[in-house]
Amino acid sequence: MKYSLLAAISLSLCSFASQAVVFSVGEKAPTVAVADKGELFVDGDKITYKSWDSEQMLGKTRVLHIIAGRKSAKALNAPLMDAITEARFPEDKYQTTTIVNQDDAMWGTGSFVKSSLEDSKRESFWSSMVLDADGNVAKAWELQKENSFIAVQDATGTILWMKEGALDESEIAQVMALVSENL
Repeated sequence: MKYSLLAAISLSLCSFASQAVVFSVGEKAPTVAVADKGELFVDGDKITYKSWDSEQMLGKTRVLHIIAGRKSAKALNAPLMDAITEARFPEDKYQTTTIVNQDDAMWGTGSFVKSSLEDSKRESFWSSMVLDADGNVAKAWELQKENSFIAVQDATGTILWMKEGALDESEIAQVMALVSENL
C-alpha cells in the first residue's frame, strides 16, 4: 500500500514538473501580445518600448530565446547565444528574438532585470529584445518557471525545433544547422 501511494505521488509530481508547451514542432506558436513594456528600441541615449506581438516575428528565420528574469535562466543557453553571435547570420534573413519574463524574476529584482536587458539592447541593438512585464508569453505558451526556452522558427512562423532547459553541444549544433538551412 505504501509503495502504490508513493508511486502515485511520484507520477503526479513528474507530470507537474514536465508541463508541456501548448504547441509542437511543425505548428505555429499561438499569437501572443506584450503591451506592458514590450520590444526595446535604442533612441539616441534612451531606450524606448513599443507594444509587441508574436506576429511581428514573421519574415525571417529566428531563434526564440524566452527566459525567466533570472541570471540562472540566462546562463542556461549562453553557449548557444555565443555560437549565434559568432556565426554572423545575415541580418536580412535571420534574427534572434529574446523575450525576458520579468514576472518570473526574484522578488525585488525587476528593476535590475529591466536595466540589464536595456544594457544588452545597447550592446546588441540589431537584436529583437522584448521585456514581458506580465509574463504573457510564458503564460500563453505554458513555459516552465525559472527556465530558458529555445525554439527555431522559419520565416513563415512554423516551429522547426524547440526545447526547454539547457541545450547540450549536439543540440546547439542542431539549432545552428537548422538556422543555416532555413535562411
